[in-house]
Parts: sequence; structure tokens; C-alpha cells
Amino acid sequence: MSASPRVVIIGAGIVGTNLADELATRGWTNITVVEQGPLELAGGSTSHAPGLVFQNNPSRTMTEFATYTVNKLLALSKDGESCFNQVGGLELATTPERLADLKRKMGVMTSWGVESRIVDADECEKIYPLLNTGKLTGGREVLGGLLIPTDGLALAARAVQLLMERSSERGVTYQGDTTVTGIAQEGGRVTGVETGNGLIPADIVVSCAGFWGRELGKMVGLEVPLLPLAHQYAISNPLPELEGVNELPKGASKPILRYQDKDLYYREWGDRIGIGSYAHRPMPVDMSALPKVSAEEMSDHRMPSRLDFTLEDFLPAWEDSQDLLPALRNSGIQDGFNGIFSFTPDGGPLMGEAPDLQGLFVAEAVWVTHSAGVAKAMAELLVDGHPQTDLHGCELTRFEKVQTSDAYVSETSQQNFVEIYDILHPLQPKESPRDLRVSPFNVRQKELGAFFLESAGWERPHWFEANRGLLEELPAEWQAPERDEWSAMFSSPISAAEAWKTRTAVGLFDMTPLKRLSVVGPGAQALLHRLSTGNIAKKPGAVTYCLLLEHDGGIRSDVTVARLAEEDFQLGVNSNVDFDYLRVEARKQSSADPAQWVHVSDVTGSTCCIGLWGPLAREVIGKVSSDDLTNDGLKYFRTKEISVGGIPVTAMRLSYVGELGWELYTTAEYGLKLWDLLFEAGREHGIIAAGRGAFNSMRLEKGYRLWGTDMTSEHHPYQAGLGFSIAKDKTGFVGCEALAARKEQPSARELRCLTVDDGTSLVLGKEPVYVDGSAVGYVTSAAYGYSVRKPIAYAWLPASVSVGDSVEVEYFGKRIAATVSAEPLFDPGMERLRG
Repeated sequence: MSASPRVVIIGAGIVGTNLADELATRGWTNITVVEQGPLELAGGSTSHAPGLVFQNNPSRTMTEFATYTVNKLLALSKDGESCFNQVGGLELATTPERLADLKRKMGVMTSWGVESRIVDADECEKIYPLLNTGKLTGGREVLGGLLIPTDGLALAARAVQLLMERSSERGVTYQGDTTVTGIAQEGGRVTGVETGNGLIPADIVVSCAGFWGRELGKMVGLEVPLLPLAHQYAISNPLPELEGVNELPKGASKPILRYQDKDLYYREWGDRIGIGSYAHRPMPVDMSALPKVSAEEMSDHRMPSRLDFTLEDFLPAWEDSQDLLPALRNSGIQDGFNGIFSFTPDGGPLMGEAPDLQGLFVAEAVWVTHSAGVAKAMAELLVDGHPQTDLHGCELTRFEKVQTSDAYVSETSQQNFVEIYDILHPLQPKESPRDLRVSPFNVRQKELGAFFLESAGWERPHWFEANRGLLEELPAEWQAPERDEWSAMFSSPISAAEAWKTRTAVGLFDMTPLKRLSVVGPGAQALLHRLSTGNIAKKPGAVTYCLLLEHDGGIRSDVTVARLAEEDFQLGVNSNVDFDYLRVEARKQSSADPAQWVHVSDVTGSTCCIGLWGPLAREVIGKVSSDDLTNDGLKYFRTKEISVGGIPVTAMRLSYVGELGWELYTTAEYGLKLWDLLFEAGREHGIIAAGRGAFNSMRLEKGYRLWGTDMTSEHHPYQAGLGFSIAKDKTGFVGCEALAARKEQPSARELRCLTVDDGTSLVLGKEPVYVDGSAVGYVTSAAYGYSVRKPIAYAWLPASVSVGDSVEVEYFGKRIAATVSAEPLFDPGMERLRG
């Protein structure tokens, strides 16, 4: 591919034009942007977007996108007028629960480097004089707010035109009134875009088509899991209180206002107020029923993305708005519409390359808020091969197959619409759909009173009510302190008893949801050698923990590689993204050299896994297996085939909780029998079924990292404490050269273990960490360490912070003293693990 490949971008909205601009800035000029509507008014979501840009988001990545959008649009100007009105953003609290949530959000914003502060009701009124700070309907009142001074309003339509002008001067071509009819391809890669005006040749095609993205994906058999939904927006009649206050085109001088307790937001439009509502029923859009609008008919009030206003849905929101903003009581609704935009099953955007069609990329379900940041990351992905921002929560392929079905996408996207302004706990589970993916042990887990949370469609036990009686036996030193109301949600003191039993007897853990891949063929070793940091060229029976890296040395994922036979490997990976990455690389290798063919398949659903761990694990398995599972018979980080009660089992000497034991794999049809055999054999030894609550506590006590939480592609192995996973003297793997260069450079920050000084205060993750009064880092994982009798938190901190140093963690606005501690906290000599 040449230095400036032929690129076609589908969609000339705020994302497509930003992407063209970002690519042109990096020297790519052979770019064509096609738009089905007229370029001056494309008719998509950008054309009617109210333009709110708020940086507050629990995701570090999404906040980075929004902050970049703020800064870029501020700098994008013409005739002295920028495309961003930095009026600030104010979120209101009218309940104590919301006010507490705003304090938590302020902590997250501090972690992500965004200035914010809590203001009281009086200051809210000073900032936004139209507010009713007296009694609201239902006895509510404004208790305070969260102010983010750098938030504001994007002039999205103007930004699109200026981006077109600037990128056109750099060689980008724009074609309006051009409908895409197909994606041309040959030999598994794109060759162009078919339009009503003919074929446009291309080496790279990027779909930035917004809510049309799912339909475009269908042209090539690509599942794009988004749902177009209608969202109500209304503009009031002119208000005397705003007469002469706000000049157009910016049209606002006061902050964007969010009244999340009633699912509403507001912005000034000159002398009027714009009102956006999520308080109505979800309104999925039938794409086949969109208004047919010709270029000649297109206007601000007539476009495909602007549906008729349904007043009956808006009336409750209008009453709540008049309650909050009394100036509206003498006004009316001048204009209203139901505008279309995209939702996804988890609320995040969809970014990346189609796994089965090389050269086809998507950047969909992106709001104006994050548009420029998403475009920057996509440009880095295309030009450099990897973005500077971690995208694991945005990857197109992050969803499991069942999560891309029309039914799943529809239900979960609508639920995300309903919950968009709700106060949600980090562990908050879906209510529906549930029981999509269950292990063979599910029936026994339900009998034991499992409390399930859901992840990637899997039902995962977090504790078992059958173990509640153990609390009466629990030694005093194992009892955890009482939790505050927030950290106590979706947790149970039973986890302390399950950790105690695992550390002193034996626990049975369901590890089935761990994604498992089979990698087989004469090229299997070559593939894994090239992609991973570990020495996997060992004899069959070896198990290796290693990393998959980006080309810049960042951590793409961590994996466990078990060599079952010469050409047969089993991998434990983190997500569907890993599966698609490995199978795409396998396909490329097999095509380049048929003698080195390799096949990668997902065997998760056809297999199951039990973690049998604890000091009495050998006694338990010895009752149902005659295989030699002593230290000599199966060493740490080794695997072999054994028989458990006649069931064929692959036993791997691994333990994520830091205790003697094995991961025991078998095919799904044997799973329930395997569970029953082990449970019965362990009764005399005090065996229990244990859940993720105990599991997470014990893994943090051992200092084991959780990819996607403790480290991501933004981090390299040495700063994350994973240098041991790089095989000595190994070269030639992806990211090798960049990693070698990074190793020679001192790390600016490192992942550190913290213990809370008072022994009782718990945090959950994403809280800011202060050193000498300044916020310098943030928490990743946290849990109460039942074995070490103190709360634990891992955090990214400056490398200058050393073991023994004092820090503070901010939790709901309060500072908690903690100490940087040497790790691992539990069994540092590995005696228990090695048996």
C-alpha cells in the first residue's frame, strides 16, 4: 500500500469530516468522502444535534474523546468565531442520592484530568438564574450541582463546513448526493465503493454513516450492533428573561444544564430554551419508513433524521421543565421533533476493522460529544496501525455472537436509552436478557442459592447463599468490616466465608466463562511465537503466561497458552476481540504459506472449567482420580490429561487465587457430572462452591492483574509489573522493537499496590489518588483482602512514588489515607501455590 492509500469515507457528518481532516493532517490526501444528502445539509444526526459536549464519563477513553473534541472545536474557527461555545456544564442534584453520585463523578473527572467542582444550591442559582431553587413538585429541591467549566456547545453543522473547507484545501474530495449501493471486494479485501454515480476505487473504506451503519454492514454480511432510536427535542417560544442576552450563532451564555433526576437537559438558543428528553418511551426507528427527502426538499425542518414530534410523549417532560425553569410557565413549544441517533448494547461507539473483510473500517454510534476524539483515534489506527487511546471498550468485535442479534441489540440498546441518566453501580447487572449463556454447573449453582451477575452474556456466581451459615463459624480475624451503602451493593459478607474456606480447606470455582481458543495446525507455534511475548516453543505439557502487544509495545491482552500436543494449543484469552485478532492473523499466515496453515476456533461453549483450589485440593481430587497429581506428577504451570471418575479432563496446574490446585477442563456434556464428583469427594474436607467476590479479593492479594482494568494498550509490560512475561532474549514478536526501546526509558508512571490505613474504608475503582495534596493517579481494581485483613487498591501513580509512601484516595469527596505496599501481599514466596 502506498504512503497515501485510496480512502473512501462514507458519511459527511461530524465524524466523517473530522476523520478526513485528521487523515489529511497526517499526510493522507487521496481521500473521497461520499454523502447521500447534500453537503451543506447532509440530513443525518449531525444536522439536528443540539451540540452538547460534556466530558463527564466513567470511561477514561470516552472522556479523552470528549476533551479532544472540546479542544479541537475551540481551535476550529473562521472570521474570529470558533466552533465551540465553552459555556461550561452543570449537572443538578435534587435528591441526596444524586448529590452523592455527583461527588463520585467529580472524583472520576479528577482521575481523568478534567477540572470540576461541587457547587451548592445558591451557587447553582447564581450560575443559572432561571433555576427554581425552591420546592419542586414531589417535595424535591435543588441540593447542589457538578460544574465542569470546560464543557460547552459544539456548533456541529458549522464545524462540518469548516472541516470540509480545510480538508478540501489539503486534497480531500467531497461528493454529495451520492448514495452507496454496495462495497466492492476481491480476495477478502475491499476494492471500492459502489454508488449510484459509479464505482469509487479504494484501498480503505470507513463507514461513518451513523444510524445507517447497520444497513451498510449488511451489504457485506457484517454485524454492526447499533439501534437507531428517536430522541425528543423541543425549543420553547422566546422568553423575555433572555431577550437580547445571547447573540447568534453561538446563542448561549449560560452552561448546558442537565436535570438527570428527570431525564432532561437544556441549552439556550438565543432567547429560547432547547429541551432534550430521555423521559419518554424508547422509540426504535424502522429504517424502511424513514421520510424520503430529495436534495431540493432538504431543510432544517425536513430531513431523513428528523421525525414528527409526538407531543403526548413530551408533555410530562414539559411539566417538569416548567417546574425547574419557571420562566417556561408563560411560554409554549415553538418547535419540536424526534431526532434519530444510535445506541449500542453497552452504550459505547463501534470502532475498528471488519474481521472478515480487510480494509473495511467502521466508526459508528458516535455522538457529537466524542466525534473529533473518535476521528483522531481512527486516523491513528489507519496511519500508525494503533491508536494512542485505548479502544478495548469501543472495539467493533467486542460483542459475542449472541450480543449482535437483532433481538439482543434492540432490547439492550433500548434499555441503555432508558437508563442513560440513571445512577448505576459499577456492578449493576442487566435485568434482561439473562440466562443467555450458562455453564453446565448452573443447575447446581441455583440449588446452592447463587447470586449471579452477568458478563458477556454469561451468568457468573458472585456468592452462594448456601454458605451463609459459615458466617457463624468464621473466625473473628476473617470477618470483614461493615461496608458503606455504595460499596455494599452487589456484594455480600458471605464472600469472606468463601475466601476463608478456600484458603483453609478447598473451594470450587466456575471458570467456564473464561474464553478458550483452540489453535491447531503445523503453523500454530509460528503464529503464537510471532504474536506473543512468551517462549511457547516448549514441549507439550507446558503452560505459559504471556502478553499480546500492540506494535508500539502497549498491552493488547494477556493470555495463557497451554501446549497440549505438537500442533495443538489451548489459549485462555480475555474477549471476542482476542479471538478475532488471532483468527485474522491465522488466516493471513495460512494464505501466505499454506505449509504453515493454522486454524483458530472458539471452544468456550463446547467446554467447561472448574477451578479446584485450596490446601486440601489434592485430598479431594485424590478420591476420584488415580493420576499422579503430586508436585512431581504435575508441576506448577504444567498440564496433562487425567481421568476424574472416568471423565476425560485436561488438568492445568494454575491458580488465579494463589492456592494449590488446578483448572480442570472437560467437554460440556461431562460438566455436571464432574462438578458432582468433586463436590461429593470434598464434603469431608469442607469443600464449598465459591464466587467472584471471594475470587477477586484473593487475586488482588496475589497481585494478579486484570486486563482491561489494571492495564490496557496504554501501558507497557514493565510499568505494569509484567516484565516477567517477556521471554528472555526473545525477538521477532509484534511490538518487540518498540518494547525494547521503552524498556530503556524510565517509566513516568507505574502500577502500585495500596493498602488502606484505617483497615476498613473501601473503594471500588476509578477514584483519584493524591500525593502531597495533588491528584496524580487513579485506582484501577479494589477489594477487601480477607486474608490480609485490610482493603486493597491498585493504582497508576508516578514512578517516583515508592513503597512505604503515604497517599490519599478520594471517595465521594472524602480523602482516605493509604500506603504504597510491596506486592504481592499474600504468599510472596509462592509456597502455597507450589504446594
